[in-house]
Amino acid sequence: MTLKIFHSKRRLLAFFMPGFLFGVVYVNLIAKKYIAEPGIFSDYFLNQFQTAGIAAEEYFWYLFRLRVIPFLVLLGLSFTKMRKAAAVLFLIWTGISGGILISTAVLSMGIKGSLLCAVGILPQFIFYVPAYLILLWCCYSYPKTQWNRQKAVFAALAVSSGMILEIFVNPSLVKAFLSTL
Repeated sequence: MTLKIFHSKRRLLAFFMPGFLFGVVYVNLIAKKYIAEPGIFSDYFLNQFQTAGIAAEEYFWYLFRLRVIPFLVLLGLSFTKMRKAAAVLFLIWTGISGGILISTAVLSMGIKGSLLCAVGILPQFIFYVPAYLILLWCCYSYPKTQWNRQKAVFAALAVSSGMILEIFVNPSLVKAFLSTL
């Protein structure tokens, strides 16, 4: 059983990595001139983030739109004939987004940018990634693996835990990291 899961996740990674590589190449070859403009990795923005207060209720609804709605859309598509295509497109898009984000951070801030990206996704992604992997695995390996109540409860708890950490823990970690720059 574990070998099947590992093999399926390797296949999922085979869609994520080309997207990631495309994102890196895009930033380095095509969009390099846009990276020089002030953005989220500029000193101004990072200083603003350090001094900004976070309203937990507003941030919750922002994260709900950002984290829960895409999960629910992908879950809805997992019950259609488009489930495998949706999983593949999601993985490619996630790879492209990750490649663009990390490349932009490194080009703007050097190694500190990649560290900022790592701090920015921890600890919440420890919960988001397994929830999404289970859903993607079910989409990709259907009909061998199907969505069930146990997976739904796990995914709901994982996404909820990730959101709680992202609201209450992550901003403090990012501010602490930014204070060292």
